[in-house]
Amino acid sequence: MNTPIVRQLFAATLLLLHVVPGSAAAQVEVAEATIEELQEAMASGRATSVSITEAYLARIAAYDQDGPRLNALIRLNPNALAEAQALDRERAAGRVRGPLHGIPIILKDNYDTFDMPTSGATLALATLQPADDAFQVRRLRAAGAVIVGKSNLHELAYGITSISSLGGQTLNPYDTRRNPGGSSGGTGAAIAASFAAVGWGSDTCGSIRLPSSHNNLVGLRPTKGLSSIDGILPLSHTQDVGGPLARTVRDLAIALDATVGPDPADPATRALDGRTLPRFVDALDGGALRGARIGILENLFGGTPEDAAVTSVVRAALARMVAAGADTVTVEIPDYDQLISGSSVLALEFKWDLLDYLAAVPDAPVSSLAELIETGLAHESVVGTLRRSDTVETRDSDAYRAALAKREPLREAVVAAMDAARVDALAYPTIRTVAALTGEPQRGSNCQLSASTGMPAISAQAGWSGDLPVGIELLGRSLDDAHLVGLAYALEQAESQRRAPPSTPTLVERGSPRPVAFNVLAATADRGAQIRGRFEYDTSAGVLGYQLELTGLSAADVVAVVLRHTDEQGRPHVVARLAGPALVPSLGAVALTGDMRTRLERGELSLEMMTRAAPLGAARARVVLPQ
Repeated sequence: MNTPIVRQLFAATLLLLHVVPGSAAAQVEVAEATIEELQEAMASGRATSVSITEAYLARIAAYDQDGPRLNALIRLNPNALAEAQALDRERAAGRVRGPLHGIPIILKDNYDTFDMPTSGATLALATLQPADDAFQVRRLRAAGAVIVGKSNLHELAYGITSISSLGGQTLNPYDTRRNPGGSSGGTGAAIAASFAAVGWGSDTCGSIRLPSSHNNLVGLRPTKGLSSIDGILPLSHTQDVGGPLARTVRDLAIALDATVGPDPADPATRALDGRTLPRFVDALDGGALRGARIGILENLFGGTPEDAAVTSVVRAALARMVAAGADTVTVEIPDYDQLISGSSVLALEFKWDLLDYLAAVPDAPVSSLAELIETGLAHESVVGTLRRSDTVETRDSDAYRAALAKREPLREAVVAAMDAARVDALAYPTIRTVAALTGEPQRGSNCQLSASTGMPAISAQAGWSGDLPVGIELLGRSLDDAHLVGLAYALEQAESQRRAPPSTPTLVERGSPRPVAFNVLAATADRGAQIRGRFEYDTSAGVLGYQLELTGLSAADVVAVVLRHTDEQGRPHVVARLAGPALVPSLGAVALTGDMRTRLERGELSLEMMTRAAPLGAARARVVLPQ
């Protein structure tokens, strides 16, 4: 069932260009497609920017507010197809602006856009309309990118689980019971689910890197000053950076090349004065790990039982780096905890930075953080944090100066440790735990080191803890961003860890795949009794519906009907009870975890019936999905 809003918006954009769903242009497959693959399709005439944009819109309609209901986007761009059509005309006339020409993208809804509101995902700013684009948005439009829409974020970017009063809770497409990271979780979930080719987020303390880790993406927090934050709704001007999240390192590099650079409106970009801008695509080298030296930063590896799974995956990624030619050495930063403690100024800058931003927007619905709080329109999960920030009485305080003063000694200690160990980068888990269930706190972030030093850090795909993605973070020296991206590319080329999320499969006839119906019959050895399961598997929602029919035996004699799995050691385990005792209920549905979904699709589950006469198992049959 499509929700009315998404269905109407999708229909409106189609009508704008008189594009008919189901036409040849609508058959473009965009799931997991790279920027280069999309460009090749347009160059060869197999696709147009319109058809590609339409295909992404179809995925959004099927999976964002329908199917698994990821809730990644706050609004669609009603002019997206018109913009794509104009870019197609340019291509037909022989003008191609570059690798992003005609490529659909998504922006976090804290990037200013002259033609759409910028809300920060708070209901209190739902109608805030900037007069012009953010610096990076202007660069993207000039490069020929098509803005499909704007994504949800943790309200005002002040958190890491992506819940907000305007956007609600965004879900992780790899396990919809879990959060997608934050604050750029809407962008992370959207790009993981192939709602666009690449998306933009912002990072004050982990908000690009954490969603990259939770959504099996790559994302760079650039050196402070390499990219402009002008026109990004602020959280902390000395810590804020903006940049892309992507499914592949090459896509990330293409996106970075389009948006980094100096901007007179952002004083931090003066760090680029007299320097040559990095060229990220040029830095991609599959052999970049040969001879590289990676420092394993033990300070940021967790030691608790809940950290163990991620630690194991990250160490396995380090082993792959060694196999690709890198050397590793253990690095520790003396007095690290003391050096980094108290170095964040986020809570001390936010009130004043927001005040300045709102003053520059004509007809802003509120003029201050205090007014925003008093509207009563902020989500309850952030109200306490906002109130604490509003108690800061002055822009310049002893506490603020002390926090800023901690940054240079920390940076010097990090650089000294890197120089002493002669390493190219420091490596550690992006976040020490997997994505938490929605509604529960997310722990384990290692975000502060890059944020407080201003040094660049990339989250790359480390591997998998069960069916949940894990990120490895590489931190480099200031303005060595392209080298970091090159190392991440070599790791990716050695063994790609990218997997498409199971909740958002390839569309079938412009919609999510229809549920798969099949039967399983389990009979006793003498075939005197049998249990028939009529199943329906909804691949996008991850739900297995069932109806059970019993013959040759009284329902009262049934102890249970279950789904079982046999592990790698040959030990069976019950994974779901379907009925019993006495065959009640005989129909229902099972919400599958990521592991259960994988086992079902691999044919590793069995339908089993236990009875009074055979309590350890009377009938058993393998559950096999139809081809």
